[in-house]
Amino acid sequence: MAYLTLNKTKLKENFEFLKKRFEDMDISWGVVSKLLCGNRLFLQELINLGVKEVHDSRISNLAMVKKINPDVQTVYIKPVSKRNVGKMVEFADVSLNSELNTIHWISEEAVLQNKKHKIIIMVETGDLREGVMGEHLVEFYSQIFQLPNIEIIGLGTNLNCLNGVMPSTDKLIQLSLYKQIIELKFNKEIPWVSAGTSVTIPLMLTHQLPKGINHFRVGETLYFGLDLFEEKLIEGMNGDVFELHAEIIEMQEKPLLPVGNLAANPQGELAEIDEGLYGQSSFRAILDIGLLDVDPKYLIPKDQNFEILGASSDMIIINLFKNPQNYKVGDTLNFELKYMGALGILNSDYVDKKVIK
Repeated sequence: MAYLTLNKTKLKENFEFLKKRFEDMDISWGVVSKLLCGNRLFLQELINLGVKEVHDSRISNLAMVKKINPDVQTVYIKPVSKRNVGKMVEFADVSLNSELNTIHWISEEAVLQNKKHKIIIMVETGDLREGVMGEHLVEFYSQIFQLPNIEIIGLGTNLNCLNGVMPSTDKLIQLSLYKQIIELKFNKEIPWVSAGTSVTIPLMLTHQLPKGINHFRVGETLYFGLDLFEEKLIEGMNGDVFELHAEIIEMQEKPLLPVGNLAANPQGELAEIDEGLYGQSSFRAILDIGLLDVDPKYLIPKDQNFEILGASSDMIIINLFKNPQNYKVGDTLNFELKYMGALGILNSDYVDKKVIK
């Protein structure tokens, strides 16, 4: 079997590290929980930290948050489809929006549910995912700020999510200027300028964040401790909150090269042959987890004495070389995870999830 662990002590240390930095700069922030895929056990641990605001892109996950603690402010972080507006208003206190028609539907639904729904208007700043173009922002705001049961609480942006455009001081200053323009023109306060996600944290830590930026939406850095500018661990944070433990279900000494006529495998890949390896062998282990659960390229072996050779739908093949650690069938190999690896595993019903101290 394979199972995933969440280390609650390391998660708390990462949370406290970020909390202190945000408090020192008087910045509000929410935790993005979409990585957890609605797992109640892990969401409970998140909320136990004292998280007051949770962001997610799945309405069912926000419903689970409200079930655990109705007082947590929930934020829906992608444009909502028309058919899901009712459920979104029911379970999300705030949503990120960039479509006029959608905001009108939200207003109508909020009236029906007798709720005040808060909105952050997303602004396009270059990455070309969601967002209102800057030159249209004032007109956009003018058409929604008086809608019933709608409260506009912020301007936001997403960077590095599609085309890899990185945040910069200039881009974030522009976002702050948009806020000032709207407040002056309409005599309305916009409390938040939501600078973005984990990718913007390095600007804060190096004191390059414009003063007008006062809200963050943080996921990856909380769970993996990463500086996404340099792809390295932030000093004082943990990169191994999550670990995968996969059991060896076969271990044999076998040739290094396949034997027979070669064709593409089910993934469309054709094996490359290094003829210099003919006649050589190594110990090969098969792990009880496969592509259905995780792409091996997102796994980081804790033991540097083995390498990942490949995978099929439900097995991963490991080269143990001469097996210096004397692994045997029934032992587990442990892996740290990249973000997309953890996401795949958390979305898999076939991998057990456990909390450890």
